[in-house]
Amino acid sequence: MIFRRLLIANRGEIAVRIIRTCRRLGIECVLAASEADLESTAAKLADRTICIGPSRSSESYLNIAAVVNAAVSARADAVHPGYGFLSENAALARRCREARLVFIGPTEDQLEAIGDKLKARRHALDAGLPVVPGGAIASPEEALARADRIGWPVLIKAVGGGGGRGMKQVHHSSQLAEALELAMAEANTAFGDARLYLERFVASGRHVEVQLLGDGEHIIHLGTRDCSIQRRYQKLLEEAPAPGLPDGLRAAIHQAAVAFGKHLRYRGAGTVEFLVDRMRNEFYFLEMNARIQVEHPVTEEVTGLDIVAEQIAVAQGQPLQLRQQDVAIQGHCVECRINAEDSARDFRPSPGTVTSAIFPAGTDVRVDTHIESGSRVPPFYDSLLAKIIVSGADRREALRNMAAALANCRIEGVHTNLDVHAALMADPTFARGGVDTSFLADFLQGGAHG
Repeated sequence: MIFRRLLIANRGEIAVRIIRTCRRLGIECVLAASEADLESTAAKLADRTICIGPSRSSESYLNIAAVVNAAVSARADAVHPGYGFLSENAALARRCREARLVFIGPTEDQLEAIGDKLKARRHALDAGLPVVPGGAIASPEEALARADRIGWPVLIKAVGGGGGRGMKQVHHSSQLAEALELAMAEANTAFGDARLYLERFVASGRHVEVQLLGDGEHIIHLGTRDCSIQRRYQKLLEEAPAPGLPDGLRAAIHQAAVAFGKHLRYRGAGTVEFLVDRMRNEFYFLEMNARIQVEHPVTEEVTGLDIVAEQIAVAQGQPLQLRQQDVAIQGHCVECRINAEDSARDFRPSPGTVTSAIFPAGTDVRVDTHIESGSRVPPFYDSLLAKIIVSGADRREALRNMAAALANCRIEGVHTNLDVHAALMADPTFARGGVDTSFLADFLQGGAHG
């Protein structure tokens, strides 16, 4: 089946990104947009825009019936969910199938297996992957017993989701009951699922992930990414390949990711995430994201591939044209997420109107964005404004090029975190590579970005 028309069930820069690939492939794009996004850049670029509800995401982008009805009314062949919102929702995939629409993503069974973090852990163990010691908890008493058994400190996580929501770090038994209550409420609000599980906290862990592509039969990897620069479990900067990994460890991580994909007979693009213990040179399975990632451009830049195009090809029923030996990693790439937030006020969101937007340009610079001068930044959604993606022959050159690109970026009318990224580029510890997930908190506490 060749898609003639595709509904994009998302907003912001990822909607613009999908439109760009569809244009090249000759596929017509219909945008499903909330009332807040009817005048957005994505709406201007799409061939047609359908309003799917009010500004709040619960009444629009998270409304399965509204999304499917929009796709049916537009006579679309398929639905691309982007990332976030309903991108990993098995119910949406099921409703698409029932409406004779193709869901551009993995199967319903795969979404259900991966979306539940406890199920994903069991699948990882079945596939032979190492997992962080831990497990499900049903009561404070059970949580305390498990924490004592696996060792303190521990990390509380939500079974039904990710992105840092419902996640709490606990260092002492006296803090556990309150942390469980907060995590449960947060998880229930964010995912409609209050279930929690507990893992040992790895103090010097790096967040390393592997991009997979699969067609159900063949599974390949596109190398590693490092996403250890995080604030409150939210990624801020990513790079590919992950720097400073011993060759044997990198190969083992690649092998584990592919083994997990083969175990699931995975279809589409997906990312297997690992926690790498810097002190022991060991790694553990964290989770799999069954969708396109925010950070996918760094992998595209070092492989020369269009991951959205690969997603679409698999969804059309085409087998992967690539084999592992066809994938070559060349150079290094860094991505900085530019958010509308005030770093001087604890990164408070900064909605408003962008009065001026000037982005860097050059042969090694790519900018994925949905804003321009005059764009409105609504208060209802993620604060991501743009991704500055910069390449180099090696990591040192990529960081040098990124510093220059950030110096040539100007966004006015809203506060941004450009100053934090510029300070990171000048930091000698970050420049050496291989920092862990606690680095940014310590860096910010030192006031280096001010």
